[in-house]
Amino acid sequence: MTKTQHKTQLQAQEIALPALNLRQVTIKLIGDSPLICHAWSHKAKQEMLDKQMKKAKQAKEAKNPEQCFRDSLYPMPNGKGYGFPAVAFKSAAVDACSHIDGVTKVEARGAFHINGDMMKIEGSEPTPREDMVRISMSSDIRYRAQFLNWSVTLPIRYNSSVLTVEQICNLFNVAGFAIGIGEWRPQKDGSFGMFHVAREGE
Repeated sequence: MTKTQHKTQLQAQEIALPALNLRQVTIKLIGDSPLICHAWSHKAKQEMLDKQMKKAKQAKEAKNPEQCFRDSLYPMPNGKGYGFPAVAFKSAAVDACSHIDGVTKVEARGAFHINGDMMKIEGSEPTPREDMVRISMSSDIRYRAQFLNWSVTLPIRYNSSVLTVEQICNLFNVAGFAIGIGEWRPQKDGSFGMFHVAREGE
């Protein structure tokens, strides 16, 4: 057999790929403590870009608590209500692997994905909060939004050959207690942004 014939034979062979056992599940998370938002405002992003581009600094504007409160929220793309980044929920579930046996972070990261970029927050309307924070050697007052009572529904696509629905629910349940989302969450020595997977009837 010539090299040309061998090459032609290889090209004619079919490549058989095992099918991924992908499934869909919807999980509802219910907040156990207030969720504090801190989105990057347009002003903060512009200041960061100006610094990277070595532009001259402008004089600081007077702080506007109401504007700071509004800027800390994540508006839904359709303009109806507010949300929270899906990546925050996935990161919490993946980090929860450190607190359970049987699933590694690498496995979890590739075994499920949350459909969508922004998950809508249901429940009470956001309210402003005032907090004293320490940045390096100085202190500042921060005005941010919080949801006192909240819940979110996550549409999840997962590989059932790697994780079961029960394992996914357990990951999120542990994540809600040990990791949390948002500012001052348990992962950052706080107690905000905690949640649990909704039980039957909730």
